[in-house]
Amino acid sequence: MPEFLNFEGAPWVLPLGAVLLLLIIWLVYRFVAGRGSALDKALREIGFEHIQGLIIPSADEGEIQVDHLLLTSKGLLVLEIKDVQGTVFGSDKMQDWTVIAEDRRYTFSNPQPALYDRIAAVRQIVREVPVAGRVLFLDGANFSKGVPGLVCTLAELVAEFGEPDKQAAKFKVEAFMPHWELIRKTAG
Repeated sequence: MPEFLNFEGAPWVLPLGAVLLLLIIWLVYRFVAGRGSALDKALREIGFEHIQGLIIPSADEGEIQVDHLLLTSKGLLVLEIKDVQGTVFGSDKMQDWTVIAEDRRYTFSNPQPALYDRIAAVRQIVREVPVAGRVLFLDGANFSKGVPGLVCTLAELVAEFGEPDKQAAKFKVEAFMPHWELIRKTAG
């Protein structure tokens, strides 16, 4: 047996190693859960109702998937969430956006045209309700050359769609509720 695996003189090494391993697992869990909880908290703060993975008819006779639809005091909000780490180079008119991270570089399609289609599909169902859309970039994305039009961070999303007076917000939401139910029925 190699000398470094001989623990006879140090019986505390194995319990200490187990404690350190548990601490590392707990820290990783807190980091991952903390990211999700910040998003969940923000969505609860601005949205009175939330539907995930909604499929509705689109304007071109097909169907379109809306990842997140929220009922807010300002109307309906179509939300696309991007969890990107690194510097993002993108603009309203660019077809592809590029992310440069520490260890890699990759591109993805500009999410705004698809967001416009999703907003139009929701508006087609609820014509008398304000419908907005945002591409939400979670912490870790940095737009060094300027932020495109419909892009926001969690803090910006809460600042724009949050309602400090929750009682007043409930009255506004009540007016939108029949339209929200229409969306639910249309989605089946």
